[in-house]
Amino acid sequence: MSPLADRLREDVKQAMRAGDKTRLATLRMAMAAIKQREVDERIELDDMQITNVLQKMIRQRQESVTQFEAGGRTDLVARERGEIELLSSYLPRAPSAVELEAVIEAAVAATGATSVRDMSKVMAEIKARTQGGADMSAVSALVRARLSK
Repeated sequence: MSPLADRLREDVKQAMRAGDKTRLATLRMAMAAIKQREVDERIELDDMQITNVLQKMIRQRQESVTQFEAGGRTDLVARERGEIELLSSYLPRAPSAVELEAVIEAAVAATGATSVRDMSKVMAEIKARTQGGADMSAVSALVRARLSK
């Protein structure tokens, strides 16, 4: 059993005891998404896979925020942002700019990358080193700039 899954289950129980319906609904939704993936793939997810599920849920909510803002639905924007904030609290800490730069340099050195064509190898190495804690779209831009030199 993964420590992250245990933490989520414990937080569901605490939200139920506290009567925090908003938090409870979001956590139950996350647990359902995790369980669905476990059933679909017939495996028990580890922390990295659970982190991927949570990141996907956050991306979906970010897209929803954009659409709700365009539609003038500030009530739904606030709800989605609250869910993003809660789900983000379960993700690994994002590395600082200095730490990220060091990870990129180490990944480039480890993979022997010399051009933008090697970007997929470098990105895979960075993802493994940051354990899903970094915003990979931002990292992608930094790696592309680094390999274009």
